Amino acid sequence: MRPLLLINPNTNSRTTQEMVDIAQRSADPDQLVEGATAASGASLISDSEKLSASEAEVISLARRADPEKYSGIIISAFGDPGLRELQNRLSIPVTGIAEAGIFEAVQDGRRFSIVTTTPDLVSAIGKLVEDYGYADQFAGVRLTEGDVTSVMSQPALLETSLAQACRIAIAEDAAEAIIIGGGPLAVHAAALRTRFAVPIIEPVPAAVRLAVERARVGAKAARREAAVSRRSASGQ
Repeated sequence: MRPLLLINPNTNSRTTQEMVDIAQRSADPDQLVEGATAASGASLISDSEKLSASEAEVISLARRADPEKYSGIIISAFGDPGLRELQNRLSIPVTGIAEAGIFEAVQDGRRFSIVTTTPDLVSAIGKLVEDYGYADQFAGVRLTEGDVTSVMSQPALLETSLAQACRIAIAEDAAEAIIIGGGPLAVHAAALRTRFAVPIIEPVPAAVRLAVERARVGAKAARREAAVSRRSASGQ
């Protein structure tokens, strides 16, 4: 299997490496994951304006990637900037971490919540869920308390705050699965997974699973097309 390319739409290269490390640990041993970081934009995508601004950089990075080198691309921001355009333009599969997280959360008809840190992205997240067709299973967004930048800069506080938001989602929203909504939250998503009875969905590993499956399906389809072409060429 050719490598996957994980694109971080924010400019924080440390976050890129953290997400790549998590993606690599969740992949099969022979599946490599490489990272690419946005060269311009925000170091933390905390509102709709920054999310929209990141789209051009994501598209640029993805279109510069060699389709012969990679089996697929992962967009690692919880807003999937540029996803639809790239899925329509590129010859290799493109997967968003929000897309993959939602697909896993809704399995078996589960009601799900999204827990995140960014109040200014709540409307965008709701629209994304609706666009993917799962509004009827969506219990809503629960947020960590306090200033986003301050909470994000304190790992222990961030994990505690996320855990509290998860408890509220379960108790008050009847969530049967919870997505930790954010690429930079990937480290804490893994830590929270064992603390709750309901599934805690980690979007980065979910995206790896979906990207690998899409690549395998695409490879099988390509082999079938090649076999048909060979038979046609030989007159069979």
